[in-house]
Amino acid sequence: MIGRTWLGEMSVEVERKFIFTDETLKILEKTAEFTTVRRSFSLKEDGVQVDLDQADFGYNVGEIEVLVKEDRDVQSALEKIENAAQKLGLTGNQKTPGKMHVFLRRYLPSHYDALRKAHILTNWTEELSSGGQSDKGSLRSMGSQSSSGMSGGRGSSSGTPAESEGDNQGLSRRSDRQQGDRQSSEEDVDLAEVLAYLLRRGQVRLVHGSGATGLQLVQSYSDSDEDSDGAWEGRLGDRYNPPVDVQPDTNEVDRSEIRTQILLATASSTLKGRHSFTHMLTEREQGRCRASSFSHGECNRIQTHFLPNYVSHKDTYQQKAFCGVYSENGNMFLSACQDQNIRLYDTTRGRFKLRRTVKARDVGWSVLDVCFTPDAQHVLYSSWSDYIHMCSIESDGENHTALDLNPDERRFCVFSLAASTDGKEILGGANDGCLYVFDLEQNKRTLKIDAHEDDVNAVAFADSSSQLLFSGSDDALCKVWDRRTLREDRPQPVGQLAGHRDGITFIHSKGDARYLISNSKDQSIKLWDIRKFSPKEGLAASRLAVTQQNWDYRWQQVPQRALKRHKLTGDTSVMTYRGHGVLHTLIRCRFSPEFSTGQRFIYSGCSTGKIIIYDVLTGGVVTRLSGHDACVRDVSWHPFEDNIISSSWDGAVRMWEHRQTHPLEEERERAPAPAPAAEAKPCDC
Repeated sequence: MIGRTWLGEMSVEVERKFIFTDETLKILEKTAEFTTVRRSFSLKEDGVQVDLDQADFGYNVGEIEVLVKEDRDVQSALEKIENAAQKLGLTGNQKTPGKMHVFLRRYLPSHYDALRKAHILTNWTEELSSGGQSDKGSLRSMGSQSSSGMSGGRGSSSGTPAESEGDNQGLSRRSDRQQGDRQSSEEDVDLAEVLAYLLRRGQVRLVHGSGATGLQLVQSYSDSDEDSDGAWEGRLGDRYNPPVDVQPDTNEVDRSEIRTQILLATASSTLKGRHSFTHMLTEREQGRCRASSFSHGECNRIQTHFLPNYVSHKDTYQQKAFCGVYSENGNMFLSACQDQNIRLYDTTRGRFKLRRTVKARDVGWSVLDVCFTPDAQHVLYSSWSDYIHMCSIESDGENHTALDLNPDERRFCVFSLAASTDGKEILGGANDGCLYVFDLEQNKRTLKIDAHEDDVNAVAFADSSSQLLFSGSDDALCKVWDRRTLREDRPQPVGQLAGHRDGITFIHSKGDARYLISNSKDQSIKLWDIRKFSPKEGLAASRLAVTQQNWDYRWQQVPQRALKRHKLTGDTSVMTYRGHGVLHTLIRCRFSPEFSTGQRFIYSGCSTGKIIIYDVLTGGVVTRLSGHDACVRDVSWHPFEDNIISSSWDGAVRMWEHRQTHPLEEERERAPAPAPAAEAKPCDC
């Protein structure tokens, strides 16, 4: 690979290669598919800018070699790049326990000490597993950390020189220090199993190359929600046609209590199959309804005939809209955009008027999640930062409070936020696989739970008691936690829900501490009953399915093998919904409001720019709302009124309401306009 690095007026092209043994190659060939990955990004801090433009992040298999096309002040330039990397937190740190440390301690204890002594964990494997969280902010192409780490490991265990003569010019001083440390370790460092694990987890990939073996090892990036604009442009998600289940399996939901709940909430059980809206009106006019009026359930049933279908209001931004949620009372709508502005809209009585714009602080690439406090007096937002920020809505100035989560990771992000019902605690799920609980009264982090093996993309409270917590992760598992028994030294979930084949992007609770839904990169939504946890074989089957995923949902098409419809062994989900696309970003889904619909529907954003509404009980697609030009990341249904607001990457926020045209009016619109009548002539008589 030839990667070009610009630093001021200087252009430096470098090609690095390293050696794989035959044994390692055999393992790699069995655990990876051949694909290409192209990325483009730019970093700038303290006046130092480093660009990598459309470079394949891979290094040919062969002898170690550095080719410098322009050797003017090369060493000085590379030192400046190294300094920039340190300022941006992109270099190794032995004190930071990365995910690869956790994996090796659990599954490869015999290799763990050897890798630590060889200083490879902190300079290669940890960088790949925990540092790769960023799509946009990473100098860590595979070779910049791994070429020295891998070749050094082999060099210490064999007679192969760890670095060629030309390599001494191109590597930083830190590599020289590491080489001296590695010489003190005489243990054989076998990286084959580590590489195999990284390949299965999608952290690195093999691609066709021009080296001695025709292979390249390229670094993949974590499934975080940070994504560069250059990588998104031109991707195929907008033209993706998500498959729909023609005959969804409703056996489980037909036997579940949620069916009874929804039928009662929509008065469907009292209609005895007579669901005609006109029939209900006739019965009311004839006095057959109780109290001569519709019950609340009957109103909900009628409401299902008038779902939103057209755009009544719209606002447009210059950059991508990421988040959009209604307040609990529906009087305000909160929107977050990539331009680092948080906008508050007045939505009382059908309005959609911009009320206030707040400039977000300490934002890394974009605001990724927002929520209201229960009293609707403050908003919370998170980004690539060590802090969750809280801002007052009513104050004249911008009163920001930074809530320090004190993480161990150098690059840290909270992907999902939730506030407890009493407003005292904030729950967050982060890229280090942990759950964080921040106590607002004590003004400090009170809990950090090592919850998942991968990024925690979604968190939620189960009900208004705020005692049960839900979390969803890129490890494809939903976990249920009891706030009353949580301990940092022994984090044990109440139970786990397995059935997805790929990472979870969002979860939403029905609010009854019993049912929840999860959206996944396997292009499905699943309905769960937390009284039916998954057995061990289900957890194992889900983990195996995740390790077999070797595509990136952010810029690749969905492979056919990822669209398997049969259930995994041990899948305890109540229902599965298919018909929407989950590409590009962490797309969200939710239950429809209880007040107006009896929670009869599930609605979701879609990578095709649509809003998809499902019937909870039948699994079928009720309607699709088309109008956006890019993926819809977030959707929010008014808690009391019949409208939905969608937030899309086309920079638009749209309010959808119902509009009904009388059949006679439609006929008039289709009919040709009548010819103008001839002017009457005066009578001669």
